[in-house]
Amino acid sequence: MPLTSTQRSALADQVIAQLRAEITSGEWPVGSRIPTEPELVEQLGVARNTVREAVRALAHNGLLDIRQGSGTYVLATSELAGVMHRRFASADPRHVAELRSALETKAAQLAAERRTEQDVKQIDAQLDRRERAWESGDADVFVGGGRDAPHGDRGRRSQRRPGGALRGTWERSYGTSCAPTWPTA
Repeated sequence: MPLTSTQRSALADQVIAQLRAEITSGEWPVGSRIPTEPELVEQLGVARNTVREAVRALAHNGLLDIRQGSGTYVLATSELAGVMHRRFASADPRHVAELRSALETKAAQLAAERRTEQDVKQIDAQLDRRERAWESGDADVFVGGGRDAPHGDRGRRSQRRPGGALRGTWERSYGTSCAPTWPTA
């Protein structure tokens, strides 16, 4: 999506909208460095202060991260994600776990209410796969199976590879005598 020159009214708001569109469309993915200030000035045909104001506004909203000497990077694709990132970066891990539990419980309830016959077949196949993973000691497959559940796209994005965390939690809670043989790699 190429950037275009803006009209002279409410320039900063127009530049904010264009930069936000680049971010939310995925043109500038999370973690990527956006064009430099001089490049944006040239592409947009506006003054440096207008670009600077727009970038700062998006940084304040949690979409961009300004790193002195390195550039400006995309931090999140929506203001909500940016706020969540800032809020949870320094939050007590127990509070984050409580929130995730509440959200994931509701997500599971909605998925169950909206299930189709095909969804049920897919879940049955995943349960069989998890049982085989348990028997073989494949913690990543055992733990990660829920990420592929029907209507689970939000849950998939909220999870990281939790195999090691599961192993530690299991062993602290139940010991090693009844745990599967965890993969070492």
